[in-house]
Amino acid sequence: MPTQAALAHVPGPPATPLIGHTLQIVRDAYGTQQEYMARYGSVYKVNMLGVWRVNLCGVDALEKVLLDKDKIFSSQGGWDALERIYPGGLLLQDFDHHRANRRIMQAAFRASAIRDYRIRMADTMHELLESWPDDKPFCFYHAIKDLTLRLGGAVFMGLPLDGPLAKKVNRAIEDEIKASVTAVRFPFPFTPMWRGVRGRKFLIETFRTLIPERRAQGGDDFFSQMCVAKDENGDGWNEDQILEQFNLLIMAAHDTTATALSVMIAALGEHPEWQERLAQEVADLGDGPLDEEALGKMTQTNLVFREALRLVPPVPFIPRKAIKDFHWKGYDIPAGTSVSLNPGVTMLSPEHFTNPTEFDPERFAPERVEDQSHRFAWSPFGGGAHKCLGMHFSTMQIKLFVATLLRARRIELTGPPPEWRRMPIPKPKGGLPVLLRRI
Repeated sequence: MPTQAALAHVPGPPATPLIGHTLQIVRDAYGTQQEYMARYGSVYKVNMLGVWRVNLCGVDALEKVLLDKDKIFSSQGGWDALERIYPGGLLLQDFDHHRANRRIMQAAFRASAIRDYRIRMADTMHELLESWPDDKPFCFYHAIKDLTLRLGGAVFMGLPLDGPLAKKVNRAIEDEIKASVTAVRFPFPFTPMWRGVRGRKFLIETFRTLIPERRAQGGDDFFSQMCVAKDENGDGWNEDQILEQFNLLIMAAHDTTATALSVMIAALGEHPEWQERLAQEVADLGDGPLDEEALGKMTQTNLVFREALRLVPPVPFIPRKAIKDFHWKGYDIPAGTSVSLNPGVTMLSPEHFTNPTEFDPERFAPERVEDQSHRFAWSPFGGGAHKCLGMHFSTMQIKLFVATLLRARRIELTGPPPEWRRMPIPKPKGGLPVLLRRI
């Protein structure tokens, strides 16, 4: 790993001993980066938790690193903080190894499988939303985190909604997630990492007992599909590979969806005219099933979803590690350097978006398409070989939630519009208190 001396030619702010710029970045990740970009340009260095990182800012950097035509940038090295909890997941694999496993994973996301997930999800989501209170304020972020976890047990694993195993699995997943973002990376007793390691052990042992049955009998849940998934050559996974891939998948699907829905609900509460547009769009679907055809008609909802992901993307920064020397924007960067990309800040750039901090879903409408100013102007799902496989599944899940909710209720914020804590995983400060009213 390059020292500060090896990166002396790269500009950057003075660093506090030991902690570097960690506190400033955690306190205001976007504001700090925008300040440093204005001061030092689109290439600069910072120190996070004792590690020097080079920030490569803007759409051109996103294109170079994510497309990675010269195989310079390692995702495994970038996400090494997740190694203890999710060592074998797609996110922590590179190049040919990653490509081979991604092809197998794609089988679990094929169109026919997505339809099965939608059918299972629609009934489960309706049941979960009916348990939410009417005319009584509650914390939306906590409620949606709980809903997505419980939904995951049903849709991802095929478990009974409130069965004892589902509750234990959900608790272990939550412990893993907390461990993945904690600053203390060693499992000292009773720390989040310690609980996360224990949660991982429980999940791996639990998943392993289910594999023989799922391989023999199949099923329309994600886990069953992954147990039998094969690529175009007929290659599939062994037990250990299934366990590692699935363990990462359920974490990624849970937290990203919770963030996206929180942003959407906050925006609909703050902009009632858009809430009514979406409610009318849902009403126009009628009372029939929320099938593929119905969800395809939810074009206004899709605009709001895309705008929510632009304003508060669930993954606002993307880490990589350079495994070769490279040259960028006048700077020679040595192999071993940790680099960071900034899709979150890029999507707030006036270079690509009109009045970029304002909520304006119509910027994605056919007559404007501001997101098409550059292939990476809008990039909440990443890009290149590691672009999110669950993009279409996520869109389906969001539309199902919005349609199920707005068929029966309207959203009111019971406080001011939320401020967002951007790191490590975006969430609303104060939890986003809301009130739901029956119509």
